[in-house]
Amino acid sequence: MKTCAASPRDPKDLRLTCLFRPVVGSAQRRVLPRSGAGGTARRRCGTPGAFGAELSRAETEGSGYADEAAATGTATPRPVLLDEWRAGRAELAAALRDTPWHHAFPWYMSKVTPALMAPLRLMETWAHGQDVFDAVGVAHRPTDRLQHVASLGVLGRALSFAAVGLPEPADPFRVELTAPDGRTWVWGPEAAAQRVRGGAIDFCLCVTRRRPWSETNMTANGEDAQKWLEVARVFL
Repeated sequence: MKTCAASPRDPKDLRLTCLFRPVVGSAQRRVLPRSGAGGTARRRCGTPGAFGAELSRAETEGSGYADEAAATGTATPRPVLLDEWRAGRAELAAALRDTPWHHAFPWYMSKVTPALMAPLRLMETWAHGQDVFDAVGVAHRPTDRLQHVASLGVLGRALSFAAVGLPEPADPFRVELTAPDGRTWVWGPEAAAQRVRGGAIDFCLCVTRRRPWSETNMTANGEDAQKWLEVARVFL
């Protein structure tokens, strides 16, 4: 399997950029994801009223809202799509930097702060990026930035159970993950009976619904821990 790493001359580019380069220049037509991070980023963060129309449209159109965006992205010339993706990423980063860290602004079905928006967008880009890497057969080398995704996964335990109509277990959980650099990331009390262990990459693939936990090296001790990995997610 091929591997891909970001160019050291362009440290701000995500690894997806170098993956897209041969795709953009290829004569073969491929369907690529369209990032929703740009375009209205500043409206979302800075002027809640301006994003109201976007929210109303999403509520009215339901699943057709995302389908239309995907269809538009598929029809967009690939060089243009890549440029839009880069510009949207830069715009969102600038908007988050200019917004007070704990300022809440409207989001789909909720409100978020830059402190939450930043890791959420990183998670979303990584997860959808994994789809692209899988589709073209390129190895997606993990980095320690996965700790942001893993932290969301741990924080999303209540969401995971609520999404399937179950209450969050009352007992504490212990999560121990092996980071890409060999360190161990830990959440929860050491004495907890409900324990989840494994590689950080596998945990992140599990909580972003890219792999079932049975196809990873994750282990779970305790009935609640096993159920959590079965239903784990970081989004609805």
